[in-house]
Amino acid sequence: MSLSQAFGEKSFDDLPGWDEDDHLAAFAAFRRSAFHVLTKPYRSGGLGVDFNRFTEAYAEARTVVPTDRAQARAFFEHHFIPAHITAEDGGAGLVTGFYEPVVDASPVRTERFTVPLLSRPADLVDIDDANRPPGMDPYLAFGRATPNGPVEYFDRGEIERGAVAGEGLAGKSLAGKRLEIAWLADKVDAFFIHVQGSARLTMSDGRLCRVTYAAKSGQRFTGPGKILGELNEIPLQAVTMQSIRAWFKAHPDRIDEILWRNRSYIFFREISFSEAGVDDPELGPIAAAKVPLAPGRSVAVDRLLHTFGTPFYIDAPSLTAFDKKPFRRLMIAQDTGSAITGPARGDLFAGTGDAAGEIAGVVRNPADFYALIPRSLVPGAGR
Repeated sequence: MSLSQAFGEKSFDDLPGWDEDDHLAAFAAFRRSAFHVLTKPYRSGGLGVDFNRFTEAYAEARTVVPTDRAQARAFFEHHFIPAHITAEDGGAGLVTGFYEPVVDASPVRTERFTVPLLSRPADLVDIDDANRPPGMDPYLAFGRATPNGPVEYFDRGEIERGAVAGEGLAGKSLAGKRLEIAWLADKVDAFFIHVQGSARLTMSDGRLCRVTYAAKSGQRFTGPGKILGELNEIPLQAVTMQSIRAWFKAHPDRIDEILWRNRSYIFFREISFSEAGVDDPELGPIAAAKVPLAPGRSVAVDRLLHTFGTPFYIDAPSLTAFDKKPFRRLMIAQDTGSAITGPARGDLFAGTGDAAGEIAGVVRNPADFYALIPRSLVPGAGR
């Protein structure tokens, strides 16, 4: 899909609720990306929104800080022009939600805490076209190093059963490689941390620990909601994080059966709360765009298609979980996810803790997506 196929030029007057939004909150999220790109630029997405066209907007965001919503709105209107993004099937786009869980944990395995969160194994290697063996699934972006070259990594079921590693790990299981960052009490809690990609852990020794995504085994993600729907255990229209958790609680003997059908497994790394300037407890974890996520203002998108840092105005009138009114907000693309694929697909960051989880768990709504495109990309778009 090309830029011209995906985008239809609009004016700001075409955006429902644009005048009522809090553009100042969106600017604060945009400004964090503006400072990050001084260290490492973002990669341009496949739809043709060139990262270099953001240079002028980023430079101003670093030096001139709006003092009210009207000034922030003027900033976005000066540098960008909205373009409606069409879904691949021509229908409406889709938004879901994600959040940062807060879970009790232990630095060591105990009778209560038996489920590990693992750091990246030494034999997990990045895969690209330069080192992909013939016949390996082109989807796989990670593999396992062996003397004969990379192969597919162990999947979730194999890892959780204690996958026996090949040469290079001396025949030991992953459990013997001291990869455990922390231990949790509940396998379902651990799985949802995998789904969210981050968590705050309240450790039994009194510390507050933060973990975030480091890598994954590489296989495709298959959500338990889809599996349970296909098995007629939960009607698809009733699938939420809450209904999935309730089903697992009622069927503890089938947890592994369902979770192991999702072959993807996530590895983590521990980060300090001050890393990359994350000293505001209201901010979320550092995500794929390498900036802390802003609740209600950061969105995960398909990074193969979109360019991180792009502002998106999202109109989802049936979504009222955030603030009891139709969701119409300017968001900044600052994360991605295995399940977030397609041009009109977004995952909204709801925040940290149980209240944010209650919001994120029920978000699955049709939405119109408007990408704010740098004006220099749109022929004839003056200021």
